Amino acid sequence: MILESVKSFLGGSLHKEEHKKFFLLSVIFGITIGVYGLLRPIKDSIFLNMIGTNYVPLAKLLSVIVVIPVVMIYSKLVDRFPRHVVLYILSIFYVVSAIIFAILILNPTTGIANTVADTSRVLGWAFYLYADTFGIIMAALFWAFVSDTTTPDAAKRGYSIIVMGAQTGAVCLPLISKYIILYCGTGGTGYALLFGVFVLSFLPLMVFYYMRHVPSSQMKGFVADERSPIEGGHKKAGFLEGLRLLLSKPYLLGIFAIVCFYEVINGILDFQFKGLAKNSYSGDALTVFLNDFAVVTNFIALICVLVGIDRFGRSLGFGKTLILLPLLVGVCVVGMSFYPVLIVAFAIQAIQKSFNYSLILPVKEQLYIPTTKDTKYKAKAWIDMFGSRFSKGSASVINSMRGVLGAEGFIVFSLLVSFGLIGVWMFAALFVGKVHAQALREDRVVC
Repeated sequence: MILESVKSFLGGSLHKEEHKKFFLLSVIFGITIGVYGLLRPIKDSIFLNMIGTNYVPLAKLLSVIVVIPVVMIYSKLVDRFPRHVVLYILSIFYVVSAIIFAILILNPTTGIANTVADTSRVLGWAFYLYADTFGIIMAALFWAFVSDTTTPDAAKRGYSIIVMGAQTGAVCLPLISKYIILYCGTGGTGYALLFGVFVLSFLPLMVFYYMRHVPSSQMKGFVADERSPIEGGHKKAGFLEGLRLLLSKPYLLGIFAIVCFYEVINGILDFQFKGLAKNSYSGDALTVFLNDFAVVTNFIALICVLVGIDRFGRSLGFGKTLILLPLLVGVCVVGMSFYPVLIVAFAIQAIQKSFNYSLILPVKEQLYIPTTKDTKYKAKAWIDMFGSRFSKGSASVINSMRGVLGAEGFIVFSLLVSFGLIGVWMFAALFVGKVHAQALREDRVVC
């Protein structure tokens, strides 16, 4: 009975050709998010061990600076090459870079075996920024490609399958990584990274298979363009076109608020959680703990997808669904502020992140379907890459006030900031939900 229910969920409403498309997309995104899920605890563990907890806010601020040239390079690539070729280029770049990092991490002098924290250890800074850019650029490119080649009706049927693939990868890869670390002992973190490299090397192969075996009829999106969306070569509006669109379109500013306000508040919660974790664990043990957190979070999200949480979202509508997350985050802010212990922080972060992954993420990505290609590939890049980094940098500035205000003063300050942002966030969610629904009814492009 359970297997039949899952089988029905996996494709009961999909057309025959859509089965293959969304299954392959779920595998591709499963590799992407699975590798990122593996990289995140390694990134945090390496940075906390090599540099120290107090410098996490500075690392996030540096990430804001680094993401500007990253967006510039990304914009040039999507102008110059077909979208799938950009996926090839970036995945190969990240594979080669990860091999170099793994060699350095395994070195007893430069690697994680050296537990002396020092701000001069460049490897800790560099790997932190590497893992951050991987998460934002690969996910942004994937979803832009999918929304450009998917109709609204197909997205409602198939996006949950993509998310299920992502959460499966995000559960399995960190779990395997954990046992590699435990089995290998000292230096296990480096071998876990090499495992991630091995898995990531399959990404360009899967994209190649997808391009060869998914029919062209499944590559059509909401907006017809002069050229096929997979061929690239649309108007080369330049790096700043995405920023111009973002600043001039209220709909995009609304999406920006949804993405960024969540990241600001999550950054405040995450800083407190990882500080509590560092107080209890160090070295490879910290990597294992953060791996466990990633596995639990993504397992909860996977269960939510399997039980059909997307159907609950569809019944509410986009606007009402999008305001559920700020309400939940508000409860989490109160909980973390008044019960700052590791087990509570673990539960709070796992629940709110899994809810975001399983329900809000696919809804948020569907907001880009009734938009132009410049919006999907350039404005979205500014929102997902620069906006996300800027938000985390802002969270770091807020977190740095802890040393000035003291523990109690910081609690009051963070509560005021968080609930102020939540109010605007809810208004933005209702606005973009209404505009999106109207655009689909009228069969028109928003921007």
